[in-house]
Amino acid sequence: MSEAASSLYRAFWRWHFYAGLLVLPFLMLLALTGGAYLFKDEIDAAVYRRFDAAAFSATAAPVSAWVAAAEGAAGGRVTRLTVPEPGHAARLVIERPNGEKRTVFVNPSDARVTGSIAYGGVTETIKRLHSLELVAPWANWLVEIVAGWSIVLVATGLFLWWPRRPGLGGAVTVRATPARRLFWRDLHAVTGIFAGGLIVFLAATGMPWSAVWGAQARKITTEAGLGRPRPPTTEDAHADHGAVPWTLQTRIVPASARPEATVDIITANVESAGLNRPYVLGAPLRPGAAWSAAYMPDRVEDTRTLYLDPATGAVLADVGYAQFGSAAKVIEWGISVHQGQQFGRLNQWLMAAACLAIWLMAGSAIVMWWKRRPRGGLGVPPAPTDKRAYFGLAAVVAPFAIFYPLVGASLLIALILDQLTGRLIAARKAGFQ
Repeated sequence: MSEAASSLYRAFWRWHFYAGLLVLPFLMLLALTGGAYLFKDEIDAAVYRRFDAAAFSATAAPVSAWVAAAEGAAGGRVTRLTVPEPGHAARLVIERPNGEKRTVFVNPSDARVTGSIAYGGVTETIKRLHSLELVAPWANWLVEIVAGWSIVLVATGLFLWWPRRPGLGGAVTVRATPARRLFWRDLHAVTGIFAGGLIVFLAATGMPWSAVWGAQARKITTEAGLGRPRPPTTEDAHADHGAVPWTLQTRIVPASARPEATVDIITANVESAGLNRPYVLGAPLRPGAAWSAAYMPDRVEDTRTLYLDPATGAVLADVGYAQFGSAAKVIEWGISVHQGQQFGRLNQWLMAAACLAIWLMAGSAIVMWWKRRPRGGLGVPPAPTDKRAYFGLAAVVAPFAIFYPLVGASLLIALILDQLTGRLIAARKAGFQ
């Protein structure tokens, strides 16, 4: 290669290495937990089968009896409940005075408690680990940074993969044997070129849940009239994640100072409105706020959410996918595909394949690095001799840095550290001469 081409290649290689070094452990964790969460229904069915099975009955106990049974068993207040399909137990989320949450299973036919587990159980733990919420509230920022840097990994990896010699070896086929580094290089590159698009999709569609970009995206799209429908009144929000679609998680809902309707009246009005089961009934977060009832099937186009007056139980708003703004529709559709729901089993297994590809690429990258690492060194690829090569790199990376501010900030910090490290090494070498 010419000196200019060689410098450009080195610039991309160096920053591909840095991106991998920064995000690889977190990216592997996200792929592992995200891959497991794709099968949340299957996991729940296997783990909680003995709690969830409920004998079919033509009549059911009133929902208030479910609530009384759950609150009596767990010693707290019901904040959310799932009205199930026939043959399944109702699931009620209890919040205790100390802030602890539990999920209680109740047989709808006789209001008998069939089991009680920590809030959400196995799949809720997987989800909280996937968002790093189990670590600390601020750790969600890391998820946003990792997602953005994974896009940088794909973009720089695509440049490095681009064939520069005739033939398909190393481009779409794997050469050599596992004993040689070339095999792992080809395995890494070929897997990346086939799975890169899916990885970018997963990273981009996971951003709506992020602490900074997600919150700003919801705010901007709403203010522009491209997000959720306008609220019916002007009071505080019901934002229980999992109780309503992402688009509506900060929806403003009304308050009332009048006596509150019972949960039986609320449920009866939801049923009269024809909301499909299973649906999630969200209790008001504070006295006087509205109830929400959300049906969230696999196909996002069938999503429907009701808001009900806490005093009368009357339906205040009936929000479906058709009423979302164009940006909200795209985001909700992306979330549904991200979670492996929108297109059934094919969607589920395609997303699982992407998660597996991330582990395959990470494993091959580690082996590849191990085989080329220098003794006693980290093995950072050499810096380009022509610093103008960074302009070519910036043309690829800068759009992501601008679109995702946390990614831009972390890129800037990494660039400063890279330059400082380079100068320290140069000064150290000069001192020995």
